[in-house]
Amino acid sequence: MAQGSIYKVGIIGGGPAGCFCAYFLQNNCDVTVFDYGSPLRTLLATGGGRCNLAHAEFDFRELAKNYPRGEKFLYSVFSKFSTSDTIDFFENIGVKTYTQEDMRIFPVSNSAKDVREKFLHSLNKTKFKKERALRIEQNPLRVITDCGSHKFDKIIIAAGGHSGYDCAKFLGHTIVDPKPALTALKTTEKFKALAGVSIKNVRCSGLQDDILFTHEGISGPLVYKISSIKARDSFPYRLTLDLCEEFDLQERLNNNPHKTIKNIISEFVPKSFAEYILKNPDEKCYKIDGKTRDSILSNLHNFTVTITAPAKGGEVVTSGGVDLNEINPKTMESKIVQNIYFCGEVMDIDGFCGGFNLQNCWSTAYIAARAIL
Repeated sequence: MAQGSIYKVGIIGGGPAGCFCAYFLQNNCDVTVFDYGSPLRTLLATGGGRCNLAHAEFDFRELAKNYPRGEKFLYSVFSKFSTSDTIDFFENIGVKTYTQEDMRIFPVSNSAKDVREKFLHSLNKTKFKKERALRIEQNPLRVITDCGSHKFDKIIIAAGGHSGYDCAKFLGHTIVDPKPALTALKTTEKFKALAGVSIKNVRCSGLQDDILFTHEGISGPLVYKISSIKARDSFPYRLTLDLCEEFDLQERLNNNPHKTIKNIISEFVPKSFAEYILKNPDEKCYKIDGKTRDSILSNLHNFTVTITAPAKGGEVVTSGGVDLNEINPKTMESKIVQNIYFCGEVMDIDGFCGGFNLQNCWSTAYIAARAIL
């Protein structure tokens, strides 16, 4: 152990959570991070390569509402390490930030590569071992890797996916079955003619955002949110979409008798979608009877799709992980095994798009580091 270090700490996982934790520990502890890949490589794909660091919500209770799994667990966490603290951290390591109109926070450079380089540069007292962690053993506490055995005073599991789950499970922790979230969705209905068409401000299940039709089904910001909320639901399930604002269709028909119905509906949804829902798109308005009018309105305000499975596309995040009932939210320490801590996506916490999943990593990592110190 390095002279002056209070603990020898092993961190499994060199992603955002593991490295963030290492940063706060490295001045007082002898820190080793295990990652069989390149540290912080997962940061490069975030925010479409621009690195959506956080979301500009500064009320911790409001921030926590953006996590379908983990909301109440995160109250204590976010009250101790907030969005403001995240911004301060990145400013301190040389990453200046700005906030978009949609409240997403990005580096001024708009480069995840730049963030990664500055972040890694700040970890100048952290050791990295390119080894795959296989399990954690007790008495003495140690990490068993594909290259050997390493003894520690404290161990932090910060690796999402099977590596982290396997280590936690070996110690006796319950793993909530992982399911994909923040993903596009496959539908029974075929939308080949609409592939690439987007509709703004669609409402569904109390949410409002944009959708995108694909060859396989539906995608877009609203769909990612819905897929996250319903990640634990069984397939198939049905969704009812309200695709446009309320308007008086009969009045429009009366005032524009010689216009085609397609042109009227295209004022509210894309023309290709209007053609999709209309039996006779070029029918003149004066020929539209009450039954046809009601059918059109139903398609606009009660458009039903049947979801059959998750599809590729979106920022796929895992819903599932270590059961939160087995973790102390004030310290991130295991309630089952002493000196074992968790942070980041290895826990059963997942948020919407917009910087929420990275904020979970930053905040829970800080809590774990603070608890150890």
